[in-house]
Amino acid sequence: MTTVRATDDPNARSKLHVGATYAMATAAGLAVANIYYNQPMLALIEQDLPGRLTGAIPTATQFGYAAGLFLLVPLGDLVERRRLIVVQFLLLAAALALAALAPNAMLLVLASLAVGLCSTVAQQIVPFAAHLARPEQRGGTVGTVMAGLLTGILLSRTLAGLVAAGTGWREMFWLAVPLSVAGGVLMIVVLPKSRAQSTLTYPQLLRSIWHLWRQYPPLRLAALTQSALFAAFTAFWTILAFHLAEPRFGLGAGIAGLFGLVGAVGILAAPIAGRFADRKGPDDVVVLGAIVTLVAWLVFGVWTTMPGLVLGVILLDFGIQSALVSNQHIVFSLDPAARARLNTVLMGTMFLGGAVGSASATLAWTVGGWLWVSALGTAFSAVAAGMQVLAWRRR
Repeated sequence: MTTVRATDDPNARSKLHVGATYAMATAAGLAVANIYYNQPMLALIEQDLPGRLTGAIPTATQFGYAAGLFLLVPLGDLVERRRLIVVQFLLLAAALALAALAPNAMLLVLASLAVGLCSTVAQQIVPFAAHLARPEQRGGTVGTVMAGLLTGILLSRTLAGLVAAGTGWREMFWLAVPLSVAGGVLMIVVLPKSRAQSTLTYPQLLRSIWHLWRQYPPLRLAALTQSALFAAFTAFWTILAFHLAEPRFGLGAGIAGLFGLVGAVGILAAPIAGRFADRKGPDDVVVLGAIVTLVAWLVFGVWTTMPGLVLGVILLDFGIQSALVSNQHIVFSLDPAARARLNTVLMGTMFLGGAVGSASATLAWTVGGWLWVSALGTAFSAVAAGMQVLAWRRR
């Protein structure tokens, strides 16, 4: 396997080989997949651990991920990154084992919170890739790593749906344990040692996040846009398994998971958007991604058959991923010494939006079924598209 030579020389950080880039993409995908395994398995979990708390499992995972983004990801500017990444992978494996052993819904919710917290190791990898890449190749490099991360997001549902339908939901969590350990081993082999980018103490580091938010208007726009888009994204995937189980479809967890393969078509958007942002600038790509996401939810609401779901999933993932990679390109260019914290603001705000999307979609499903969920997703994506169109007109 191609590795990167350890170096603290800023002029040598650009020696990021193709093999190392793909290894980082693989590890990021293995990490982030863990926060989505539970979504296609919810119906099976509810049968095994009945109670109102079952619906809170995806929300707890999203909140855990958001908390990790604010509490753990900033450490990438403060401590040696390779050690931090490996330790988080090992803690993630332990949290997954707790989820597999959970005897009731309450403990599964708590274990899911820990899984979300530790899965933020994926967001340690992304800014490190941006740090190692040449400036003129940063968008393409981040796009490749994000393609791996997004592959993990989408294929996680396929894998979890098939494993849960065949052997059970606990077995899926047990399978995730060695996968997380493998991600840590891969990073030991590939990643170089790094030097801390900040001399701040940990409390000062956390306080500086607010100053970054106030200092950079492009950061605020990117974070709020991505938060609304991700709320629309998680609203769909939180409810999909329940929607497919309705009498009109009568389909189980395995089919819900296979929708991840459909959405994987949109993964092509990540490296394409990154390379386009390197050449032409990322702003127009963000506008396009937000509009495509809005169109996806209009398709979900109007075309309620299986072909409509398939087309909508492709558009949804293409729109979300194009906007995300381009927003990361914008954010990582603001302050090279604060990339981990900038990523914290962007991704933390985004996943808070995802938690809101999961919780509100569950409520909308209970009150008004798929029609209300479609209206909710349309509203979230319309807010994101509106912010970006207004910003585009000002530019």
